[in-house]
Amino acid sequence: MTIYPAIDILGGKCVRLTQGRYDQSTVYGESPAETAKRWEASGAKWLHIVDLDGARAGKPVNLKAVEEIVKSVKIPIQLGGGVRTQSDIENLISTGISRVILGTGAVKSRKLVLDATAKYGDKIAVGIDAKDGFVAISGWEEVSGFRSVEFAKIMEDCGVKTIIYTDIATDGMLTGPNFAAMEEMAKSVNIIVIASGGVGSADDVKRLIPTGVAGVIIGRALYTGSVRLEDVICLQSE
Repeated sequence: MTIYPAIDILGGKCVRLTQGRYDQSTVYGESPAETAKRWEASGAKWLHIVDLDGARAGKPVNLKAVEEIVKSVKIPIQLGGGVRTQSDIENLISTGISRVILGTGAVKSRKLVLDATAKYGDKIAVGIDAKDGFVAISGWEEVSGFRSVEFAKIMEDCGVKTIIYTDIATDGMLTGPNFAAMEEMAKSVNIIVIASGGVGSADDVKRLIPTGVAGVIIGRALYTGSVRLEDVICLQSE
């Protein structure tokens, strides 16, 4: 179980949204780079970054903040938000991002996924954000016609090795992940599934282990203190 502290960037600041709503954001830090150093110092072996402005704009926006994070830490980083083109992918990888997450771009262009995985292999992941069982896109403000598990299987066939699976209803609520949905996803594909959304305690992280997910992204719970990274880091694998 790999623990991924989340750093969501909006307007150059470290924030958390509730259920993906941009009008319900809380600022937890003026400097995402300082936040990244804090999680690295606490034992994180990966970071999960979302360019929230980019997700809504359809192109990476907070590149300066991302570059500062990359320069500030030595651990690998996965990043999503507004990645829609091969050029976006190339720019992020050249910046030092270890894994680029496609979301809306993957839903709208199968060719983008095929070309990206052919060139970059496991440096490409796909984020599947579920709203009532369907894949949400464009910063969670639209819902596609794809069912989450169905789309994950399509992505696996396209060569994707990692899925980041978010249940929007639980995101930022601290009420616990959708364990059943995470288990269904993990059992439906033969690739890495990283759970996201709803973690509110160390027990939530422990309960995710038998679902079969390989990792978990933790956001608001770390920032509010309801989960201490040091308390769950022992569950982290190499």
